[in-house]
Amino acid sequence: QVQLVESGGDSVQAGGSLRLSCVASGNTDGIVGLGWFRQAPGQELKGIAGLYITTHDTHYPDSTKGRFTISQDSARNTLYLQMNSLTPEDTGTYYCAARDPRRRLDLGYASLQRHEYDYWGQGTQVIVSS
Repeated sequence: QVQLVESGGDSVQAGGSLRLSCVASGNTDGIVGLGWFRQAPGQELKGIAGLYITTHDTHYPDSTKGRFTISQDSARNTLYLQMNSLTPEDTGTYYCAARDPRRRLDLGYASLQRHEYDYWGQGTQVIVSS
């Protein structure tokens, strides 16, 4: 089992920045697929950043490309999401997720699909006001 704990959510003004963190613990050996997801009020959960550790491949949808950066500090077992130029549309609960290499085949790339992930954090809330 893997446990994920997010932090860093806050209320900010439009145009501001935030950095979210996700600390992983438990049986994290071999995990190479990590992602950040967002659930905006009244909307479904969507992938906003993906990371494939083996090749450092990253993947973003158009809504976050150029503004958000996913990164990892393996020594600290921590996943980050740097968010710049925030807009009210970025408001929501943010979740980190990890793909279990013992349950699934290696994708070989960073995925933004929620069904590709097995472990989830409890979420951290971001509110962006105009």
